Amino acid sequence: MSETNIIGVYEDEDVLLNAIHHIQNKGIKIKDVYSPFPIHGVFEALKLKTRLPLATFIYGVFGTILIFSFLYWTSVVSYPLKFGGKPLNSLSFIIIMFVATIFVATFLTFMTFFIREKMGPGKMADVIDPRSTDDKFLIVIEKEINMTTEEIDLIRKSLKESGASEINESNKEVK
Repeated sequence: MSETNIIGVYEDEDVLLNAIHHIQNKGIKIKDVYSPFPIHGVFEALKLKTRLPLATFIYGVFGTILIFSFLYWTSVVSYPLKFGGKPLNSLSFIIIMFVATIFVATFLTFMTFFIREKMGPGKMADVIDPRSTDDKFLIVIEKEINMTTEEIDLIRKSLKESGASEINESNKEVK
């Protein structure tokens, strides 16, 4: 069964941020927010939390250990070259470890993000309103089956009061 969403369309990102606070103060749960570019403050306003920075840190530590182990094995265990009285595990490891750590952490973070968001190759974009990729900002509120007419009117009124240029309904599923 397809769910119905109430969509508030906004012209400006500042109005959108104020609208998020206004709507949440009325006790209305916002399902999602769409914008053509990232807006600083939306994550905080929606009280969303992410563990992606923690995953990136763990991937960085994993990458450092992996690269150091590989460099140590190749330079000390597998193929030691003794010249000039220098130690086998020298400081030149640090540059390679630094660059490779950044690469491993970045690559694994991107892979985690794509897997978490189910953004594999060939996936069609779920665009609830094509204007959200150009110049409009959207607030999506789920219209539940057991909502009364008064609740729906309150949502529409709150969207209008907060500066929505138009209010639509959509049967497209928002994930």
